[in-house]
Amino acid sequence: MIKSTAKNPKGENNCQYHIACRKNELASYALLPGDPGRVLKITKNWEKKKQIAFNREYRSITGYFKNLKISCVSTGIGAPSAAIAIEEMIRLNVHTFIRVGSTGAIQKGINPGDLIINIGAVRSDGTSKSYIQPTYPALANYEVVMALIEACEKLSIKYHLGISASTDAFYVGEGRLGFRGYNQAALKNIVPDLQKANVINLDMENSIIFTLASLYNFRAGAICVVFDNLITNKWIVKGEEKLGKVASESMVILNQWDKIKKKRKKKYFYPSLIY
Repeated sequence: MIKSTAKNPKGENNCQYHIACRKNELASYALLPGDPGRVLKITKNWEKKKQIAFNREYRSITGYFKNLKISCVSTGIGAPSAAIAIEEMIRLNVHTFIRVGSTGAIQKGINPGDLIINIGAVRSDGTSKSYIQPTYPALANYEVVMALIEACEKLSIKYHLGISASTDAFYVGEGRLGFRGYNQAALKNIVPDLQKANVINLDMENSIIFTLASLYNFRAGAICVVFDNLITNKWIVKGEEKLGKVASESMVILNQWDKIKKKRKKKYFYPSLIY
């Protein structure tokens, strides 16, 4: 057993300190909802599923979807807890991540229940800046983006494609008023400025997940269901079931592409490899 130290903390039975998972308990492909309750919704139709751990905000379940072994691990709210989950999961050899979250739209024509596939994120969080300078881009992996698009098309589910902005503050950081109407002049232009830059949605985790993926050389992407539109002021919590189906199907597609790459001895996937 590896001894726990301040620089390398461990939990009981040599598990990762926060997510409480051990080697071989997580699959190489993992879905990342924020809400621990959403883990149960995503894995509802999986087979041979087993809850691995539930510690703090981190609930993990591993099971099978269409014969592919997949894990689903909640990250909690925001970049700090998401970074911890990523750090510990990659130590357990997870190499492909899809964030499966909720989001707020900031452009017209995007309604509650729609899905958004993000190709990149504005790094308005604080955690990613602890890792690398603010000019470093937060980009989704192109293979994951393509797999998410293909899954939506295959399942005939409406989706939008674009850039998100990740913030640490759900209320004032996303254009809402704080307690007793608290606001600042600089906060009033957050949403209008992002709109002008063609940012289509706001979230709290994409930027750290994309940034760590590039820094640590693993694959990551994100698909989120819209709960609200800050422009139309609509709020409806719906669409989580189809969100989970698309994300799970995307992992199956990625696994198929990985097998093709291995067979053809190619490092990167491109469409004509299929034919």
